[in-house]
Amino acid sequence: MSHTVGVRRTQKLRTRQALLDAALGLLEHQSLSSLGLREVTRAAGVTPTAFYRHFDDTAALGVALVEEALGSLHGMIAATLAETGDSEERLDRSIELIMRHVGEQPAHFRFIAREQHGGVGPVREAIAAQLRRLAEEVAAALAEEPESRGWCEEDLLMLGGLYVDHMVITTSALLDAGPDGEREVAEVARRRLRLVTLGRLHWLDDTGGADTPWPRSTDAVSK
Repeated sequence: MSHTVGVRRTQKLRTRQALLDAALGLLEHQSLSSLGLREVTRAAGVTPTAFYRHFDDTAALGVALVEEALGSLHGMIAATLAETGDSEERLDRSIELIMRHVGEQPAHFRFIAREQHGGVGPVREAIAAQLRRLAEEVAAALAEEPESRGWCEEDLLMLGGLYVDHMVITTSALLDAGPDGEREVAEVARRRLRLVTLGRLHWLDDTGGADTPWPRSTDAVSK
């Protein structure tokens, strides 16, 4: 009996993955809002009835694709940024991480780039939630570093968001540039990330505290 249950479970997982893979292939040429359920099932080689055993609708399938694309990044970005050692090496590792994931999953990241501001609400919300969670993980990792002494929680979360926003921008640039433009995109990304890192070191300079609102003073604006 347990063997039969195991076989059925394996088959169910294969069917679910086949639907995800089929949808991802179709989404290379269209948006999720225009994707038809029968298109997906035909490409996956299953019946429309089988689709509903796994997803309520194409929006739910899109949310699953978001989780598949971004879920693997949880912990990775924060761990890379939190690694001890030379800051320049850490910048390089961060860019390498982004380039590797884009190279391994280009279709997934094209889907994210297109649907982040697309017409399917649950998918937009899922992407926003995943990016917010990544920002929180990065903020928590950076909070452990000496450079973050004196920072308030709000500013740390803002910093985490900057790193994640940088990742999203770099991902889109890599997808647009293709293999021939990777080196240039990586260099620009590295310089931008270095700017964020340097700005972090001086964020509390002459501010009177992390909770002082911006601009810090009229003198600072006029100089």
